[in-house]
Amino acid sequence: MTWIRSSHGPAVELAALGDGFAMRNSAQPDGAVLCFTTAEITAFLRGVKDGEFDDLIAD
Repeated sequence: MTWIRSSHGPAVELAALGDGFAMRNSAQPDGAVLCFTTAEITAFLRGVKDGEFDDLIAD
């Protein structure tokens, strides 16, 4: 499994699975891993791109 980290800071890493994606905290690589279906990750990323979560971060 290959983990991919955002270039915007070390926080979350994603890895492709056969039928979905795994997500973990890059500061705790041996910690918990969350698994999501492709449809769930797609819905989330579309929401991010559409600005649906912009109010959760400081400007």
